[in-house]
Amino acid sequence: MKEEQQKQIVKELIEKGKSQGSLTYREIMDALQGIELSPEQIDDIYERLNHMGIEVVPEPVELEALEKEEGEAVDSDLDLSIPDNVAIDDPVRMYLKEIGRVPLLTPEEEIELAKRMEQGDEEAKRRLAEANLRLVVSIAKRYVGRGMLFLDLIQEGNLGLIKAVEKFDYRKGYKFSTYATWWIRQAITRAIADQARTIRIPVHMVETINKLIRVQRQLLQELGRDPTPEEIAREMDVPVERVREIMKIAQEPVSLETPIGEEEDSHLGDFIEDEDAQAPADAASFMLLREQLEEVLDSLTPREKRVLRLRFGLDDGRARTLEEVGQEFGVTRERIRQIEAKALRKLRHPSRSKKLKDYLE
Repeated sequence: MKEEQQKQIVKELIEKGKSQGSLTYREIMDALQGIELSPEQIDDIYERLNHMGIEVVPEPVELEALEKEEGEAVDSDLDLSIPDNVAIDDPVRMYLKEIGRVPLLTPEEEIELAKRMEQGDEEAKRRLAEANLRLVVSIAKRYVGRGMLFLDLIQEGNLGLIKAVEKFDYRKGYKFSTYATWWIRQAITRAIADQARTIRIPVHMVETINKLIRVQRQLLQELGRDPTPEEIAREMDVPVERVREIMKIAQEPVSLETPIGEEEDSHLGDFIEDEDAQAPADAASFMLLREQLEEVLDSLTPREKRVLRLRFGLDDGRARTLEEVGQEFGVTRERIRQIEAKALRKLRHPSRSKKLKDYLE
């Protein structure tokens, strides 16, 4: 039933997307509300919509929030300085210096270029993109330290900027920088989701993780301590089980080859106990027991020794039935039982058993 319901909802989303030309994230998430889907299943739905040529675009409310967040800082305070702990080559420095020379556009100039783009003016597209390259750098700096090189973040952000140039509609009333910020963030977060982690996380889940991290930081400042999952759940207005699931997904895998110590001559794997491995003392005791057992078995006749080896699986760990052993010797199972009983009586004799008693205590 759930599978049929999912197919029907996806079908309706595709029809709606084709009629509108696009879908917002809010429309998709509202449609999927109430259906239990794994992150992979949700990501598959996004991929299917993308395959059908249906763009997923920001909600007007999102753009309004971005405009409020960015304010005039989008244009006036774009910082092209290099982030701390980031090593870059001279060509990158030259690139940053070059884009810093490109003058920013006024809202009137943006509208004029957008009108020219509608007429197919490629030069207008190029100028609008170039004037906002420093916006990409400013946004990319916020994602340094998440598993991708600074230059790669800039490159992915530039792809988002190009998409924004192609999709920009000046009639909506938003500044281009506000609209482009959304697309640049989307491009960078998608790249981080695809490339930065050892285990890929769906894009929408990366955004959810980022939201959880922001809430954690906010509560840490307010409470003066690490917030509990219950406190985070109340702030995010989601079930506490959902918060625990997000926190589990957000965990980064750690390599067993991670260097440990100042000399870095040992690795994390050296300090993790192998629960399946036998303790050295037990292994040594087992070897001595095996040697004593072989010595005791050698005191039996060859037939008795062979019967016990087969019956108790001393060679390969598989114990044979009386029937199986009888077939190998060409005698009845009753005869094998008699041979086994006689051999065990011999082993119980003090002259033999005392050699093994210490290992049984």
